[in-house]
Amino acid sequence: MKGDYQDLVDEISALLGAPATLENRDFRLIAFGAHDSDDDLAMDPVRTRSILTRQSTADVRSWFEAFGIARATGPVRIPAAPDAGVFRGRICLPVRYRGIVQGYVWLLDQEPGKPGPGPAALDAAMEVAQRIGVLLAEEAKAGADLSREFLAVLTAGRGWQQDMAVAALRAALGPGGDGLHAAVCVTPWPGEAPASVPGAAAVCVVPRRGGGEPGSAAGPGTGSGPGPEAVGEPALAVLLRLRSTDALAPALAAAARLLPRAAEATGTGGKGPAGKATGGKATGGKATGGSAGATAVTTASATARGVTAGVADPVRGLADLHVAWEQAVAAARAAAAQPRFGPVAQWSAIGPYRMLATLAADPVDDPAARPLLTPTNRELARTAEVFLDCAGQAGRAAAALGIHRQTLYYRLARVEQLTGLDLDEGEDRLLLHMALKAARLT
Repeated sequence: MKGDYQDLVDEISALLGAPATLENRDFRLIAFGAHDSDDDLAMDPVRTRSILTRQSTADVRSWFEAFGIARATGPVRIPAAPDAGVFRGRICLPVRYRGIVQGYVWLLDQEPGKPGPGPAALDAAMEVAQRIGVLLAEEAKAGADLSREFLAVLTAGRGWQQDMAVAALRAALGPGGDGLHAAVCVTPWPGEAPASVPGAAAVCVVPRRGGGEPGSAAGPGTGSGPGPEAVGEPALAVLLRLRSTDALAPALAAAARLLPRAAEATGTGGKGPAGKATGGKATGGKATGGSAGATAVTTASATARGVTAGVADPVRGLADLHVAWEQAVAAARAAAAQPRFGPVAQWSAIGPYRMLATLAADPVDDPAARPLLTPTNRELARTAEVFLDCAGQAGRAAAALGIHRQTLYYRLARVEQLTGLDLDEGEDRLLLHMALKAARLT
């Protein structure tokens, strides 16, 4: 497949008389044409970095996307910007398949005053770009065709069943199975897996299991709907290829692009999964992380509809894929529990929820915390949680809650009466803090 891309890039280079580079929609380098010019301006910092590191920075990506390349259906000319490291103007050929951008072919434009490629040459180059789009879409679809093997790895029991499932997926992926990957969880996911996810090695829909009933009470003071572990809520699992352990941008971008798609199918009539209005009509826009296409629902409204995503730490090979999936699920649950994490949360950034998400697969029913988790005591639960979040510092907690310190002391006394716990005791504080945090995950 890589050889096919190189041949097509070389064909475009010959048609337009300039070296071309091909990047996917996440600005990761796929192929580039030979460069034999003595012009120093031709190898500016942006092009050099793209070739040497095989990817562009987020700032460079945002700068180019501001010219509308993700929406364009024909060549886009981008002027030089020396301050941004772009010494020579660019010609961008959007690579599309069935209206969806799959990547971009980049060429250096001629210097001002010199004739550039004519309309006929550009039209011929766009026809080649369309053939590249077909290949990229087929490659992405191949990942979706591995859904059975991928699902088997994620749902198999430990031991020999897990080993057999991993071996089958490794055989299906070929040499690419030994590379770096990141697991992504998007939940809830209605319907079937998407036909293609750029950069994905495999995609599948995982039936969700958990103790929380749909419509059950949410965490203290949140007022939100059920978490992603609710019974009957499936999740989309995506296995993304990575180039380095410190570059999760492709996984984060893929999750951000998928959120609006899940929300659009989940919400009906402008309502979220709990039947609550989401605050107006859905609007088109870019997803977080530089989504390439216009979407009917933004990531903000995806959050309002209870759709979240989690991204695991990178893993090499497939042996620990089930662990990565558990991390992705935990991160998605944390994003639903704590808006400050979401709508796309990384497992490495969710703090105590890394442990709580594993422990709280079922609704919390500790007898001490039970009275505090009723709807009538929601304000007391929030007060206790903020107080414990502030390490028991009354001044900080009162300020965070916007109440007088004496009001705080009164509420904490009521918490102790209801729970039978002594908030001056470390273990009692730990129990209550864990119970309140875990309740957000149910």
